[in-house]
Parts: sequence; structure tokens; C-alpha cells
Amino acid sequence: MQYTFAERVTHMDSSAIRELLKVAEQPQIISFAGGLPAAELFPLEEIKESYYQVLSAKDPSVLQYGATEGYLPLRQEIAAQMGMKGIVTEAENILLTNGSQQGLDLLAKLFINPGDVVLLQNPSYLGAIQSFQSYQANFMTIPTNKAGIDENALEVLIKHNQPKIIYLTPTYQNPTGITFTTEERKAVLRIARNYRVPIIEDDPYSELCYDGQAASPIRSFSTDDEVIYLGTFSKTLAPGLRLGWIVGGKNLIAKLVIAKQGSDLHTGTLLQRATHYYLTHFSPTEHIEKIRHAYQCRRDLMLSELKKAFSNKALWTEPTGGMFIWLTLPEEYDTLKILPKALATNVAYVPGANFYVNKKSHNSMRLNFSNPSPAQIQQGIKLLAKIL
Repeated sequence: MQYTFAERVTHMDSSAIRELLKVAEQPQIISFAGGLPAAELFPLEEIKESYYQVLSAKDPSVLQYGATEGYLPLRQEIAAQMGMKGIVTEAENILLTNGSQQGLDLLAKLFINPGDVVLLQNPSYLGAIQSFQSYQANFMTIPTNKAGIDENALEVLIKHNQPKIIYLTPTYQNPTGITFTTEERKAVLRIARNYRVPIIEDDPYSELCYDGQAASPIRSFSTDDEVIYLGTFSKTLAPGLRLGWIVGGKNLIAKLVIAKQGSDLHTGTLLQRATHYYLTHFSPTEHIEKIRHAYQCRRDLMLSELKKAFSNKALWTEPTGGMFIWLTLPEEYDTLKILPKALATNVAYVPGANFYVNKKSHNSMRLNFSNPSPAQIQQGIKLLAKIL
């Protein structure tokens, strides 16, 4: 049968990363491709015990429908965690979602009409580009210079293009690993506030800080709900749980509740109750310290191997947190064309073009250091250098 799809379907692209992971999951492949935590560090026993205790309480409501907003004690716990980041909020300002990716989709559903402009970093998170693109958004990119964000150019850009929203991952960005300074955060907020453009602050990585503390979230400087904050347990607990949240004004949360009801009614009740038990009966802080130490060692090792293998032949970021290093090769290289050769040699990465809204960059790649083992990092970087 020939289906007649909605026009928006022509704007839906498959995720290059998800497709690549199908290949990269083969056991012989050393994968720097996915944005994956280290599975061997998941708190398996604690999560198992959390589910056991919740189910053992013989409260049948753990398997019942729940409120669309989410389990109130869990939202209260998240609100307390937000307070530690300088974000003063209440449970009523929080909506639980199936991962922060659903949060992006719900926000795009609320804000984006076909042709509306979304302002974002370039390169930017592929999942956000996908989500906004599926609602037929147009993209403009934040202007930068050697000193960072070009404030004057940004203000002119906003004034002339009237973006509907600004999307940012200001802390340990995916894909580059770069972080906005406090001054840049305040500058973007000030300009956005002047032109009444809401900011979506996507913050999955700030707990993964290796050199000092992460900068305060943009929302911590906000006084009038100009900033909509997205959080997730995917990077600090386990991505397979698919549990995230949105912090926003109460009027926005009310609209998001309606949007979510049309999508999935609510996030899984048992998942929320077990996560709440884990957060209140175990030590998430100790677990985060454990993964910080492991990821810092892997980051340092990858940076060391890049220096030995590439020397002055390439440029790369040196992130102070997160999961990614951004490698830029000389202009004559095309990382999309080189990828099949890399896969044939059993090493995988994500070509940088996938993270640009114009797809024009051809000589960069994203490397993940959190998932591969130290031995794989050493071997994989050597293989990559040999191929290139």
C-alpha cells in the first residue's frame, strides 16, 4: 500500500549515530562512536535492590497508572538536587520525561511552527537537530570569535531573525566538549531576555566534571523562567532507564503535561519509584565520584594517545568534563569517506558533518572516551592514526 504521509515526514532523518552503533556494537569493533557511559560501572546491585524493595512493599500502585507530571517524591528529590546547582525550584516546576530526548520533542511540539527559527551552537547535539528538524524548523547558528561568543553579532542575529527558541548545551557540550564561561552564560541570558527569546538549556553532563567544579547552569542566573532546563539520569545512573526531567515555569509545565498526555500519558511508575528509592537509600554521590575518576583517567589517556599519534598533524579539544573529544584534521581529509576504512580496520567514530546544521564540515570527528576501556583507547587511537 502507498501511504500519504504528512509533510513533516520529509524532514525526519534517521540518527547517523544510532545507525552507526548497529555496526559499532559488533564485538571486534573498538567504538569511539556512541555517547555511551561505561556499562561495567552501572550500579547494578543497587538498582536491583531498589526494584526489589519497591515491589516487596506489596503496594500495587507501583504498577498502576500515575500522574503525568511524575511521582511527587521523586520530583521533590530532583528539586532538592537542583537547589545544590543554584536552581531554586519546586516539584510543581518539574515534569518527568522518558529521557531528556522526550523533553526536547515536547518542547519542539510546543514552540515550533514550520519555518520558525531555532538558534543553536554549530556543531550541536544531533538529537536536538533531529527533533527540531522534524517540526520543520529553520536553523541559525550562534556567532563566535576567538574570545568566545560574539555578543554584538549575536544580538544583531536575534534582532533580524527573531528566533523562536535558543538551544544550548553550555556545559561539556556534545559533540565538542567545550564549556561556556560564566560571562558567556550571563551574556546569552541577558540578550535572550532583552528580546524575549526562551533558552532551552540541555544539561546532561555537568555532573561529569574532572577539573574543578562545573560552571553554574544558565537557569541559576535566571529570574523570570526565561531558561527551560533539561536534566537526565542517563549519564549518572543508567541510560537504559530512560528517565529525565524538565524544569520550567508552572504555566509551561502545564502545557507540557498536556503535550505529554498525547504522547505516552506518563513515564513508567515502577521506574520512578525505584529511582526514588535508589536516590534516597543509596549514595548517588559516591557513585558519581566513582565514574568521574574512571572517565577522567580515560580522558587523560585519550588526550595522551592523541598527542603521541597525531602530534602537530591535527587539532583537538581538551574538555574539562563530559564524554567527548572533538578532533579536527587538515582540510584534505573527509571523515565521512574515511569511515568505511576505519570500520574495516575495526575502529569507529562519528563524522563531524552529522553535528552541523549545514552538513558542510568534512574534516572533523567526535570521539567518545567514557565507554571504551583504557586498552581499547590505546589500541583504537593507534589504529585511527594508521588509517589516517
